[in-house]
Amino acid sequence: MVGAGHLAGERPAGCADMGFQVLAINPGSTSTKVGWFDDGVEVWHSTVTHDPEDLAAFPTMADQFGFRMAAIEKACEEHGNHFSQLAAVVGRGGLLDPIPGGTYAVDDLMKVHLRRGKPWEHASNLGGILADAIAAPLGIPALIVDPVAVDELDDIARVTGLPELPKRSLGHALNIKATVRRAARDLNGDWKKMDFVVAHLGGGITVCAHRQGRMVDTNNANEFGPFSPERAGGLPAGDLARLCFSGRYTLQDLRKRLVGKGGLVAYTGESDVRKVKALIAGGDESAALAYRSMAFQVAKEIGACAAAMGGKVDAILLTGGVAHDSDFVEMVVGRVQWIAPVLLYPGEDELLALAEGAMRVLRKEETPMRYGDFVKTEA
Repeated sequence: MVGAGHLAGERPAGCADMGFQVLAINPGSTSTKVGWFDDGVEVWHSTVTHDPEDLAAFPTMADQFGFRMAAIEKACEEHGNHFSQLAAVVGRGGLLDPIPGGTYAVDDLMKVHLRRGKPWEHASNLGGILADAIAAPLGIPALIVDPVAVDELDDIARVTGLPELPKRSLGHALNIKATVRRAARDLNGDWKKMDFVVAHLGGGITVCAHRQGRMVDTNNANEFGPFSPERAGGLPAGDLARLCFSGRYTLQDLRKRLVGKGGLVAYTGESDVRKVKALIAGGDESAALAYRSMAFQVAKEIGACAAAMGGKVDAILLTGGVAHDSDFVEMVVGRVQWIAPVLLYPGEDELLALAEGAMRVLRKEETPMRYGDFVKTEA
C-alpha cells in the first residue's frame, strides 16, 4: 500500500517498472463505467449496468456510494488489478458551483457540495466522492476533470431578457474540452490559441463557442438551444408559462417532460436515433420531420456560436454518439460548412478524457486547481 507521503508525479512504491496507473470512474444514471489506464493508454474498461429497482432503494444519489464502490472493486478484481497499484484516481465531475475548466483536486468543500445534490441530483456527483474514497487511504491524488458545471462564459452571454433568470453554464464540458484538445493536435496548433465551435450530439446536445481555451458561450442542454433525443431544448416562453399553470402537470412531471421525455422521444416515442431512423425507413413522415428538424436546429446553433465569435472559427467539431450517424452529420454539415471546415470526432470517450486529465497532473504538465479558490465556503 502506498504511504501517505505519495505526491502527484511520483509512482507508487513497487511500481517503478510500470507507467502511471490511473483508475477513471464515470457514474451514470443506471451504470458505472470504470477504466484502468497505464500511462494514459487504456488497459481495460468495464460498464457495470445497475438495475433501476436496486438504485430506487437509495433515498439519495449519495446513498448509492457503497453500492457503486462494490461494483468498482469487483471490476478491478475481475481484471486482476488492485487499488495499491494506482498513482491517481479520477472521477467524473458533477453539479458543483460554477468553476473554470481544468483538473481539480478533490477536497473537503468539493465533497460537501457533491453530496448536497443541488440544484438537482445527478449521478456524476458520485465521481469525485468515489475517487477520494479510493485515493485518500493511499495518499495519492483524487481528481475530477472539466465537470458539467464549467463556467467560462463571457459576461455578455449570461444576459437574458429577465435579470432574475440569467443563463447558467451547464453542458458536456468534459467531452468538449477533450475534443478541442484533440482537434488542436490534429491541426498542429495550440488549443489555447484556436477558436472552435463544438457540437456535442448525444442524449443532450451542447453547442459551444470555444475561444482560445474558454467556453465563452454555450446553450444549456437542459434549457436552451436545439432539442435533442431526450430534451425539449428552447421553447416558446409564453406557451410554456401557460402550460405550467394549466393544471395538467406537477412541477416534477413537467421537468421530466422537458428533460428525459422531450425532443425526439416526444415526437416519435424513441430516444435512440437508430430506432428513429428505423421508423423513418418504414415511412413515418412525422419521425422524418422531427429528425430533420433536430439537425436544422443544431446547424442554427452552430451559426449562432460562430456569430458570437465574430465569424473567426478555425474549425467546427462534431462529437458525441449521434455524430456516428452519417445522415444526420450530412444534414448539419450541409448548412454550416461555409463557416469553417467541419471535423468529426464521433462518440464521447469520457473515461479516456478523465485519464488524460489525470496524466497531465501526474506528468506535471498541469497543476490541479482548488475548488475553494473559486467558490464560497458555505454548503
